[in-house]
Amino acid sequence: MRFSNLVIETSKTAPSDAIIISHVLLVRAGFIKRVANGIYTLGMPALKMASKIENIIRQEMDRLDGQEVKFPVVMPKELWEMSGRYYSIGREMARFKDRADHDMVLGMTHEEAAVHFAMNTISSYQKLPFMIYQIQTKFRDEPRSRGGLIRVREFTMKDAYSFHMTQEDLEKYYYKQLEAYNNIFRRIGMNNFIYVQSDSGMMGGKIAHEFMAVTPDGEDELVICSHCDYKANEEVAECQTDTFDNTNDTPCEEVFTGEAKTIEEVCQRLNIEATNTIKAVAYANKETGEPIMVFIRGDLEVNESKLCKVVRAEIIPLESTENPAISFGNIGPLANLPVKTIIYDRSIENRAGMVVGANKPEYHIINFKVGRDINIEHFHDVAKVKQGQRCVKCGHELTIQNGIEIGNIFQLGTKYTQSMGMTVLNENGESINPIMGCYGIGVGRAIASIIQNSHDANGMILPISVAPWTIHICPVRIDNEEVRKLSFDIYDQLQKKGIDTLIDDRDMSPGVKFADADLLGMPIRLVVSPKLIANNEIEIKIRKTGEVVIVKIDELYLKLDSIIQNLMEEYK
Repeated sequence: MRFSNLVIETSKTAPSDAIIISHVLLVRAGFIKRVANGIYTLGMPALKMASKIENIIRQEMDRLDGQEVKFPVVMPKELWEMSGRYYSIGREMARFKDRADHDMVLGMTHEEAAVHFAMNTISSYQKLPFMIYQIQTKFRDEPRSRGGLIRVREFTMKDAYSFHMTQEDLEKYYYKQLEAYNNIFRRIGMNNFIYVQSDSGMMGGKIAHEFMAVTPDGEDELVICSHCDYKANEEVAECQTDTFDNTNDTPCEEVFTGEAKTIEEVCQRLNIEATNTIKAVAYANKETGEPIMVFIRGDLEVNESKLCKVVRAEIIPLESTENPAISFGNIGPLANLPVKTIIYDRSIENRAGMVVGANKPEYHIINFKVGRDINIEHFHDVAKVKQGQRCVKCGHELTIQNGIEIGNIFQLGTKYTQSMGMTVLNENGESINPIMGCYGIGVGRAIASIIQNSHDANGMILPISVAPWTIHICPVRIDNEEVRKLSFDIYDQLQKKGIDTLIDDRDMSPGVKFADADLLGMPIRLVVSPKLIANNEIEIKIRKTGEVVIVKIDELYLKLDSIIQNLMEEYK
């Protein structure tokens, strides 16, 4: 490709809405252009990169006997009514009417389409197990688009669906997919990724894992034990219950705390630590509006994903103005609290000497003892894990790191085959619902995450396995006949050898060309200049290491073959 023909524009400045490095560099390099919030056009370099990622994905899916299909982007309402998700999914799913006034949806995921494709086609256990997959455009009306390609509304995704006769068979295949994902992310150049236990969310199912690119800019919090293999998204992470002294039997006492309402204010007024308080966090059932009160140790935060599972409903924060009978800022776990649904976190079990709200303005209670001053039948784990708490598996300290979700896998069970009525006959001639797994990778997110983990102050450092071009030729003094001829001779020869090559044929200064080469981040840069030609030499620079090698012109291709082979070794 000639740079002069390339429809991109590089820039020295970052867009005003870019807050993470991958977004900054993708825009500055001209790889992407914003069309609307969360919607981007991919330029040729980004599309070439996406195509190479997709090919690696296909290779790994085909190794698992996957059959590539393509489901429609637009689907009728009835398909999603069968699974029940037409009504359970909110505004994230785009709905519209076609010209015949028929209700339609834009696919944000394709479980329903996969079951529809398989049902009435697969009728016997003899056809199971099988896996179908696609690489397709999806639309999710994401309310919090951010980070360029990290969180978008329109995106390209590989999603695969497997069908099995037994849970045991699904589990065996699930871990084959997990290993295939490890291979994919290693091969595309993700140099810092892990997989963690995760929440299945709207997908359903009981077992799920997310693959995470570990980066400070990630919006997901990951709970990791460096001593054992425990890793989990904070949405589902667990820890050991903290130890404490519960022997304090001092009678509880009501004390005046005035305008002190927050944990910080109460602790300051009473000269205590937050660990010696029980705070109330108020929510409401999103559908019914009924209040939900959570009591948790004062230094901890409520994990809303865990809470939703406990109450089996979506929740929203309950504002103080919505229920004047509740004394916000002074709420305590007392008998006179006018709330039906109360959840007690396990962090307060058997705690003594605690400070709680008195359920009336300006007062709190000290020396409160759980089990003596209140009888609680059930405690739940609804707290976020904190840095330094103890691993639930081995007891060592946990750390919190940030990550970007780049892939996920789920054991769905029969959630969709049962609701949609898909059955097959088993060996005994009995109708059963096949058991499903699903497996997704966001292609755009993969591009952004690679750059998050592979860049420097000058620009992107793209892995050779997915870089749009392997070699970037930078002629110095393109107006010089010898430079121009040799540069294009090398370009033509590399093209014949099947090596993706970009040549900067612009009449620009060396500084501009080298800056753009560093920004675009191709693995190998060749420099051709009058001075080098005079010595019968070519300069080779390896972007990843910064190593510069000067070779004789007639040794160039042999040296390039060796460098390319060495660079590719890491991604096999």
